[in-house]
Amino acid sequence: MFNYVLKVGRLQLFLLKVIIMAKVVDLKTYRTRTLEQRGFGPWQKRFSESYDSQTRLSDLSDKTLYYLSQPGENSSIAYYEIIMGILDLGPADKFHYLGNQDQMQVVDIHLFLADQLRFEMMQRLEWILSFEGSRYSLLEMIQEFDTIKNKCRKHPPDLAQSNYNYSEYTQMTDGDKEVFIRRMLQEALDAFKRRI
Repeated sequence: MFNYVLKVGRLQLFLLKVIIMAKVVDLKTYRTRTLEQRGFGPWQKRFSESYDSQTRLSDLSDKTLYYLSQPGENSSIAYYEIIMGILDLGPADKFHYLGNQDQMQVVDIHLFLADQLRFEMMQRLEWILSFEGSRYSLLEMIQEFDTIKNKCRKHPPDLAQSNYNYSEYTQMTDGDKEVFIRRMLQEALDAFKRRI
């Protein structure tokens, strides 16, 4: 009888653990969906495209990529929408009401993301072969900004050998390589605009 009670007790404990784990998974799913809605909702309205926690730069349409690759206030607001949404700092139009530290964080992430999107544009043009930021989702790049930014700094974009600047590029330090590629932005924007 004691063994039977012990087995029933273990079974009940096991079932309780299963129920708790199911609720934890449901809570995690709920949090992810809430984060997706808060972070990607404005972009879904703005660009009429769907995004989720797994969306990478390569998933963005050419039209959206072009819009976000352009410098200026319009693209800045779009970046603030996703960054502030994911970090739960409120809507983009409240940026100027944030404390200095939060504003600096949003601007730093914005500049980093803008670089990564521009590298994606250059990769689609086949000007660069690869870049570290392509390995991560937008959500990861925002939530794990410091870590991913450091990884990207250690591994600058690889300029394609077919690029007329390649010989100059190969003689540069890693830090200079990224700056060198950034200088190609206007030319890349012009070429990409002709593509779309």
